[in-house]
Amino acid sequence: MSSQEKSFERINQKRRTRAELLRAARELTERGGQPSVAEVADHAGISRATAYRYFSAPEEMIREAVLDAVATSIRIEPVAPGADPQAVGDQLKVLIGRIFDMVSENEPMFRALLASTVTGDSKVKRGARRIGWLTEALEPLRSRLPAEDFQRLIYGLSLLTGIETLVVLRDVCGLDAQEARDTTLWAAKTMLAGLITAKGVSADT
Repeated sequence: MSSQEKSFERINQKRRTRAELLRAARELTERGGQPSVAEVADHAGISRATAYRYFSAPEEMIREAVLDAVATSIRIEPVAPGADPQAVGDQLKVLIGRIFDMVSENEPMFRALLASTVTGDSKVKRGARRIGWLTEALEPLRSRLPAEDFQRLIYGLSLLTGIETLVVLRDVCGLDAQEARDTTLWAAKTMLAGLITAKGVSADT
């Protein structure tokens, strides 16, 4: 396994651990409690030391648990192995659009989460749900692309699937919501098409 692949797997493992902690936080909160980080760790069956590496304060954890519940609205339609790259591109377009809409509809909460991770006042780390979504959507291309290129495509597209995208397109570029959405979809399509063309990927590759 290459160093790139090992790094990718570490990210996936961290994502799974984080997801378990957020699931446990939602369960305890839905019971009417205000759980501590330690209580959530115990409920999830994860060591307290590990939990505190992800969340230093319960309010941070609860806030992201709410956003995590919102993110469960994202669904990815299966694309058959060996599918035409056009079909994969169509799937990617749907996914990117759904993520953009989800973030836009919950923009204040996502901006608050972003602020807490960039000010240096919090130890909370961002989740990696987008990595899982993009990997699943592009899975039919995995065997037809060099591993490094596949992973870089995931990382590149991750720049188009979060509140950061809205901040740049709305705040910096001055686009309205529809223009920002259209630009995001165009960028994703262009990125994928460029790699497919460069690597000569086809349905029967």
